[in-house]
Amino acid sequence: MAVEKSSQQPGGTGRDPDDPMLWPFAAARFAMDACLWWLERRPVEQAEDELPWTTPATVALELATMRLRDCSRTRSGQPALVCAPYALHRALIADFAPGHSVVQSLQDGGIDRIYLTDWRSASPDMRYLSIDSYLSDLNVAVDEIGAPVDLVGLCQGGWLSLLYAARYPAKVRRLVLVGAPVDLSVESRLAQLARNAPEMVYDQLVARGGGNVSGEEMLHVWSKAPDHNDIAAALQRDLSDKEGTALLERFDRWNTETLNLPGAYYLQIVNWIFRENRIAAGNFTALGRAIELKDIKAPLFLLAGLDDDVVPAVQALATASLIGTQPAFVAAASEPSTHLGLFMGARTHAHAWPRIAEWLRDDLSSVLARSA
Repeated sequence: MAVEKSSQQPGGTGRDPDDPMLWPFAAARFAMDACLWWLERRPVEQAEDELPWTTPATVALELATMRLRDCSRTRSGQPALVCAPYALHRALIADFAPGHSVVQSLQDGGIDRIYLTDWRSASPDMRYLSIDSYLSDLNVAVDEIGAPVDLVGLCQGGWLSLLYAARYPAKVRRLVLVGAPVDLSVESRLAQLARNAPEMVYDQLVARGGGNVSGEEMLHVWSKAPDHNDIAAALQRDLSDKEGTALLERFDRWNTETLNLPGAYYLQIVNWIFRENRIAAGNFTALGRAIELKDIKAPLFLLAGLDDDVVPAVQALATASLIGTQPAFVAAASEPSTHLGLFMGARTHAHAWPRIAEWLRDDLSSVLARSA
């Protein structure tokens, strides 16, 4: 595996930014400490309209779990499907602002057919949706686009993409995983929080939400909202000028536009993935079939953040050893970035995402010839 690293090494800042990707487990921790189920609900102040998207798109499909956004500039060519994380916030994390957009960076890198999973906030009738429900709709989306696709999984969209690639290996041409937690035996804050809270705490969170986990409530029990320095680190730029002030305001609005999660889906993630580590351990069943990660033979690109304390670089890169892809077809890069900076950071979009786009466009037959 060829690993490309910057000169900056991980660790050392001592910051505890309470990254939004930690929210399900941080929320459980605070619930345990403060008896969350006894607290009164407080409504979140939200803007009348959601933040607009950065990249023009149409809605290709309306599914129970998502709207499939079509950001394509042409009807021909190899399609890429960006699988956004389904966590506290909207899929706008993948299309945040000019210079801070995964979709835009892929387009600038010559990827002309791009789709994005715009996950829906869970309504009461969605409370029983499971991981299988999301894999099933992801499969419908891939069939609509036309397999095989290049699948780009961000954070928790990463493990979902990995499961999909193992369940339907012929439908994935290439796989990109960015800051994706897969092997939770590799120590991280995420793994610690998941293991340390009693199981009843997670059940109580779901019960309080009437069968779902409330994004609004989780935002209110957050111990420390991201401050100016945290947001500057995520966006990887100075926020003191006029453009920076506008980005800061946009981030603050994005942070309040929360999503609810189906209770069944949430509890499966907590217990099966983060507490029992079923994906990495090889005992995960998806859509009726036992998953074998070694069935994945597609070329793989892994991107990790050297300053990511949500999914540490060693955890993000460990996925390479779990799958069946030949080492010659595994590429990896590490960037001096926090977790959110992998998706939103200006420096990461200037350096890492153009490399990913180039890798997606490359003819890898020469690599095969060299490795033969």
